[in-house]
Amino acid sequence: MSDDPTADDPADDDRKHVLVPIDGSDQSDTAIQHVLDEFEGARVTLLHVINPAQAGYGAQAGIPTSSEEWLEEAEEEAETLFAGARERARGYDVDIDTVTEIGNPSRVIVEYTGAEDNEVDHVVMGSHGRSGLSRVLLGSVAENVVRRSTVPVTVVR
Repeated sequence: MSDDPTADDPADDDRKHVLVPIDGSDQSDTAIQHVLDEFEGARVTLLHVINPAQAGYGAQAGIPTSSEEWLEEAEEEAETLFAGARERARGYDVDIDTVTEIGNPSRVIVEYTGAEDNEVDHVVMGSHGRSGLSRVLLGSVAENVVRRSTVPVTVVR
């Protein structure tokens, strides 16, 4: 622990800040591993976006039917994803923060990277997320982020 009052201020942090959007897909797992291997000493933010557009596809997929229950389940899933990523990062020289947002994934990712106070230097993400209906409905999140991001984006497969 440091006595420096600015020690926890991201603005005073010279380390590279890497954003890794995660959704539990194999591709987001690959993105996490890429960051662990290639960005030693980085400050890593794992971002999970809860997409309310998926709330309507519940009952058949085992998702609770009320929006409140659905959101609670989605938040629990985010925490499970974060815990798995933290466990995977043990032994690597990275500091991990986690953020959960609600909204359109590509829009949220681009807005997060563009927010001055987040000071994101780089985005590393999977080439595509989960397969099936959600992928068809959402289009290519990675493609949208690459087009609209104000910081470099690495897309892994």
